[in-house]
Amino acid sequence: MNRPVEPSVKPPMRSSGTPPVQASEKSIERLRDAFQGAPQEAWVDGAVEAVADRPGSIARSFAAAGRRAGRAPLAGVPGWSADEAARALLLAALPHDRLTPETLDLYRYGDADEKRAVLKALPLLPIGTAAVPLLLDALRTNDARLLAAALGPYARHLDQAAWRQAVLKCVFTGVPLNAVDRLDERADAELAAMLAAFAEEREAAGRPMPQDAEALLRRLTSEET
Repeated sequence: MNRPVEPSVKPPMRSSGTPPVQASEKSIERLRDAFQGAPQEAWVDGAVEAVADRPGSIARSFAAAGRRAGRAPLAGVPGWSADEAARALLLAALPHDRLTPETLDLYRYGDADEKRAVLKALPLLPIGTAAVPLLLDALRTNDARLLAAALGPYARHLDQAAWRQAVLKCVFTGVPLNAVDRLDERADAELAAMLAAFAEEREAAGRPMPQDAEALLRRLTSEET
């Protein structure tokens, strides 16, 4: 099979800022504030205080969050359900020396909802690159919700090769590309070539390319003038 000719590609857009590497205190506060006056507030506050005092209690509270906080969308923080927000607050309450091991264990032994909550919380935590193996694990699955969560802001820690493969997997599995953080900033010539090859395969099979992937390829590809 011949390798497709690489299209000419516009330089990717770059941000003028540097991605944060520490916990996002504002985001944590927003999650905390969203529970004010809510029926779950007392349970969330109590569970967070318990984790701060006794880190070992997090496993029990983390598992109970779906039942005690509920799974409905949380008002004031679009994209977060109440159980996800509660779990993020529990992780943020951990002492620094317990954060990494507890986060890894909660993901490893959690169900799909718990894993997704961990992935969504990662950009808010001062965990550095220690949780990259969790992203790689999520990207090996075919769970669309885990794939989308893994490609949020914490995916800045993925190397470019792994990131490109993750984007292509989103296209292949139908995960909307608007879930990919900083997509246009990181997209490059190699990703364009991969998308072009995938488009050729789809066309040969009589199957359409997802519209958002087509749009990305158009943004990346420029005609010679």
